[in-house]
Amino acid sequence: MGDVTIFLILALATAVAAFIQGAVGIGFALVVAPVMGLLRPDLLPVALLILMLPLNGYVGLRERDAIDWKGVGWVSLGRLPGTLAGLGILVVMSADGLNQVIGASTILAVLAGLFAPVFQPNRSACAAVGLVTGVTETATGVGGPPLALLYQHRPGPVLRATIALCFLVGELISLAILALAGQFQPHQWLWALALLPALAVGSIASRLVHHRLDARRMRLGVLTFALISGIVLLIPR
Repeated sequence: MGDVTIFLILALATAVAAFIQGAVGIGFALVVAPVMGLLRPDLLPVALLILMLPLNGYVGLRERDAIDWKGVGWVSLGRLPGTLAGLGILVVMSADGLNQVIGASTILAVLAGLFAPVFQPNRSACAAVGLVTGVTETATGVGGPPLALLYQHRPGPVLRATIALCFLVGELISLAILALAGQFQPHQWLWALALLPALAVGSIASRLVHHRLDARRMRLGVLTFALISGIVLLIPR
């Protein structure tokens, strides 16, 4: 498959995923990470984390009055040790091994989103979720489902805005640590920059319809897609 075809597929996945995240509050990494892992695993996690910065900044700013600031603080506190653990996984894994980790993480995240008991957003739960998110997002780019579980019974604006800010802080931490560890490559930045227009299209579209969508059905659709993608990533090549 040529680079142009790969780029077009990734651009479509990016636009759709940005629309979903802007409307529901999660979904970007669950859609993009498996597709990127299948087509260009060398771009993970850096290109994915870079793309998520403007997306989460936009969603958080759009509904900033609904942010749970205390929750963001405790999640971010738990995030730092998890980020270091995620870096350790990334350093020792081969590309094939990383695909296996992404696939397994995606499947576990989907199962957690479907069947796990409800988390209450108290201090200990927020810090624990921050720890888990730090590990999975730094290693694979996927970190949304634990946060979605934490806030799944809060109003939509609270869920979307708080998760977006948690992501934004966490992604900055992950990118800083990855940079210090020498895990950045120039082509990862270039691919991320090239995909920004697709990200903008999906984000803007989500603003127009996010208050009218059936978030439950869309969330189930995202989880189904992610489950299938995760299973495909586990298939030996």
